[in-house]
Amino acid sequence: MDFTLPESALAVQRGVADICSRYDLDYWQRCESEKRWPEEVWAELAKGGWLGLAVPEEYGGGGQGLLELAVATETLSASGSAGGSAFTYVLTPGFGAMTLARHGSRWQRDELLPGLATGELETCFALTEPDAGSNALGITTFARRDGDEFVVNGQKIWITGVQRATWMLLVTRTVPAAEARPRTDGMTVFLVNVPEAVAAGRLSFQPIPKMGANTTPSNMVFIDDLRVPSANVVGEVDRGALVLWDILNPERVLLAASALGGAEVALRVAVQYAKEREVFGRPIGANQAIAFPLAQVKAKIELARLMLYKAAWLFDRQRPCGTEANIAKLTASQAAWEAADHAFQTHGGMAYSLEYPVARLLADARIGKVAPVTEELLLNYLATQVLGLPRSF
Repeated sequence: MDFTLPESALAVQRGVADICSRYDLDYWQRCESEKRWPEEVWAELAKGGWLGLAVPEEYGGGGQGLLELAVATETLSASGSAGGSAFTYVLTPGFGAMTLARHGSRWQRDELLPGLATGELETCFALTEPDAGSNALGITTFARRDGDEFVVNGQKIWITGVQRATWMLLVTRTVPAAEARPRTDGMTVFLVNVPEAVAAGRLSFQPIPKMGANTTPSNMVFIDDLRVPSANVVGEVDRGALVLWDILNPERVLLAASALGGAEVALRVAVQYAKEREVFGRPIGANQAIAFPLAQVKAKIELARLMLYKAAWLFDRQRPCGTEANIAKLTASQAAWEAADHAFQTHGGMAYSLEYPVARLLADARIGKVAPVTEELLLNYLATQVLGLPRSF
């Protein structure tokens, strides 16, 4: 058993860290307050080839796997971006490049992967719906076959990055949930050209005001009689669940990596403040009430990282990784929240001051406990699917 990261992952870690060293916490604070995408970082990552890690070498990418993407995400997050880094590596390298490299047709790979490798093309992912919520199998956005095309109608919610996306991976029902046997059947994933659909008036979106992660807007999406060629089906018609699992598990892993990086930032900020701030004639970090919670956070970060890397390692070898991905997401998000909460407590009243990044870190960390899947559903999965306890529904 070897816990050493492979050289490919270490090279990613060094390369991304080198770029990130030029952007401090103030930079990420400005991106958040101005609600703008970190264009400068994105451009440098693209120029260095760090966005095309999951694209096969024949299409101009790095030919790497989920482990390298996770390391890149964690490194970017730990540099100071925290939760904002998730979108950098989830939206296009994760949702787009990794999915098409594994499930795309020859046409889809030829058409999209070169642009995804350079960052010229960007993608987003549309699954969640207003009524279905966390019940992904209960979505009602429906695609009806009409000759060589499908006609799609429905709504999506919390779809991040539509504004920048060239292509959307859209999850639909092609068999109503009530008629599907088993329930995972009858789902189909499509590639939708976002600018074309918007120009045709068949796809529209409305940003949702939110408390954090404002470097990328999240949106309500409306789809009205959108025609999609059958060539744009990713995988097979009615068997989209097979594609979906290979989207959701990497999403959990990359969001866990982002959470771990955010936890590292919060811990670093808290430790620095605890060393410098003196009350009653000594640094507040000398008090066990301050020191011990921070030490606990460090232990939880290291434990979550082990499961994160294991989940990515399993996915890259096309082995089952659902349990590991869920545990990684659960524990990393908990570590991120505890780190941000203790950083807030360590700063005391100064945590409310936007002179410090603590408020941003707290808002970003809170997302992980509810999105893209709630902590309760992760625990329910472990209780029923791993422990074999009775289902409650």
